[in-house]
Amino acid sequence: MAIVGGGLSGLSIALHLAARGSQVLLLEGAEVGWGASGRNNGQVIPTLSAVEPDAIVKRYSEAGERFVRLIAQSAEFLFRLAEQENIDCEAEQTGWLQPAHSPGRVRLSERRVEAWRRFGSPAELLDRASVTAMVGSSFWHGGMFNPTGGHINPLALTRGLADACRRKGVRIHERTTVTGYRREGDGWRLLTRDGSVKARAMALATNAYTDASVPHLDPRISRSIVPLLSWQMATDPIGEAVRARILPGRQAVSDTRADLRFFRYDARNRLVTGGSVLGIHDAERRVVQHVSKRMAEAFPDMAQLRVTHVWSGRIGITRDRYPHIHRLGPDFWSWVGCNGRGVALAVAFGRELAAAIDGAPASELALPVTDVDPLPFHPVARRIAPFVLAWHKRRDHTN
Repeated sequence: MAIVGGGLSGLSIALHLAARGSQVLLLEGAEVGWGASGRNNGQVIPTLSAVEPDAIVKRYSEAGERFVRLIAQSAEFLFRLAEQENIDCEAEQTGWLQPAHSPGRVRLSERRVEAWRRFGSPAELLDRASVTAMVGSSFWHGGMFNPTGGHINPLALTRGLADACRRKGVRIHERTTVTGYRREGDGWRLLTRDGSVKARAMALATNAYTDASVPHLDPRISRSIVPLLSWQMATDPIGEAVRARILPGRQAVSDTRADLRFFRYDARNRLVTGGSVLGIHDAERRVVQHVSKRMAEAFPDMAQLRVTHVWSGRIGITRDRYPHIHRLGPDFWSWVGCNGRGVALAVAFGRELAAAIDGAPASELALPVTDVDPLPFHPVARRIAPFVLAWHKRRDHTN
């Protein structure tokens, strides 16, 4: 079995295939965790960003119900897997909070809690007083809380999964860029700059980085998503007195805005937050200024914090905001479209895709498989996507 991509989903596929007794080769063009898997905010969130459970079931029927239950259990699955494999990734299962930024969004939180609970989620609806006590600010109006969520160090998790894979016999080749592949006999021939390898089955786990190193590696996949740049940043360590008032329970927080306000503490008590800005000119300075201003609005105690680290990475956005799982050929699988929920989702998907590659029947899989749906005028879509995001941000003020 051959896996292309050394991020969370590729490593999870490899780990679970090895656990099923397969010989696995993983090829990564840079280093494990180099893409979005190592460069995200580290929040472990057991929901999707813009798709509700009932809509998934309506679209995919029984497969959709299995898929929803997989999502609902994804955070718990990640934390237990990290424990089982003894991965030191600064894991804190302190819960995930989605505070509502307006009274109208409180009603959305009510509907979401009710819907997710029907599929086994322990989600809870919190009133304004409870959210204020949890985050240390009356900036929000209530919201949804899921105690199975939390946060991790994403790069440490990715590297820890790689170590777990190696212990199970997975061969990982970093700095080995796959330049193409073709069907050959009863398997797949994967080409690199230094040679080739043949495998019975393969998985393409490159998501928003599919065209990053080899522009035409698989246009079906790269043209079905729009990669957007997500910025992250960390502050100086926060003192104990401030931490006793602001987010004392150390939950992961990301609210209901399109222009998300999201933040958590890391193991060194830095505040890890982030955001996005329109355009690339002087983007790092502008995003730090933008996010610092937003944090100070909710937390005046944070107004003078110094940002010490800034980084960014691509996230894959699909037209309908659903993750898309594809069978690209005989024994050839892929998925795209984390839509900002990639940490828990990618690890859980890895288990299911490993089962699919190993021949499990579709009736046992939590994978609603669809045909690839390339975006019309994809180059144009990539250019205008940031402006669509800006439009959604403006809607935050009216919803």
